[in-house]
Amino acid sequence: MRVLSIVLLLFLSLTSLADAQVQLYQAAGWPQQRAHFNDALSAAQARYRSSLPPAVYEALVSNSNQRFAPPAIDHRAQQSLQQNLGDPQPALQFFQSALGRKVVAAEQLATRRDQLALHANGLPRIDASATRRLLIRHLAQALPAKEAGAEVSLALAGVAADSLSQMLPGLFGGGSAQSLLNTQRQRLMEQIGADLDNTLLHVYRELSDPELEEFVSFAQSAEGQAYYQAALAAIRAGLAVGQSTANLAPPPQGI
Repeated sequence: MRVLSIVLLLFLSLTSLADAQVQLYQAAGWPQQRAHFNDALSAAQARYRSSLPPAVYEALVSNSNQRFAPPAIDHRAQQSLQQNLGDPQPALQFFQSALGRKVVAAEQLATRRDQLALHANGLPRIDASATRRLLIRHLAQALPAKEAGAEVSLALAGVAADSLSQMLPGLFGGGSAQSLLNTQRQRLMEQIGADLDNTLLHVYRELSDPELEEFVSFAQSAEGQAYYQAALAAIRAGLAVGQSTANLAPPPQGI
């Protein structure tokens, strides 16, 4: 009986943990950011339409729709987050707080289709005090922002490489298309990092200095670092960076 009780308690604990992971996925704004990514994907597909042969374009759209189907992205990202974040409670507590909700709202606004179009030629230069610039510098060092941006770029480019490989077998040779993309990761991070402070000043412009300081404290904490490193892995998994479309498993039914 005692063994049965222990097993039952363990099962209930695991269920509670899984529920917290799902709540965190929602509270941190992942579904909305995934929707914004799909908006950007649609825009990228439209740009390719006039520059690619019809057969290649059709392959690109088919591959990207398979790879980036919302249920598939959500399933892969949630699974990765659960595997890489042992205790979701600290991050969940932060993102459910008034400040956490404000942070998520700021990030969602920045990636909205109309905002991306508005700033397609670059963000305005943000004036800020020395104190605020120091806080932003600390935040830039704590958040994997440039790494995440590089993963998104690599994911979009990976679809084009997959499509060309499908149309022209042997063009890149045994998975080297994805390897070629991965070599661009460092270059992309350097490009994003060059203007990262101004980008973060723009994104979090509605946060007061005390709010920004509190956000920095969370991001720098052990719990914050655990979440953001798991989040980076979840972005890479959700967008299937470095994986061939042909090798992606469909999400389970009902996901």
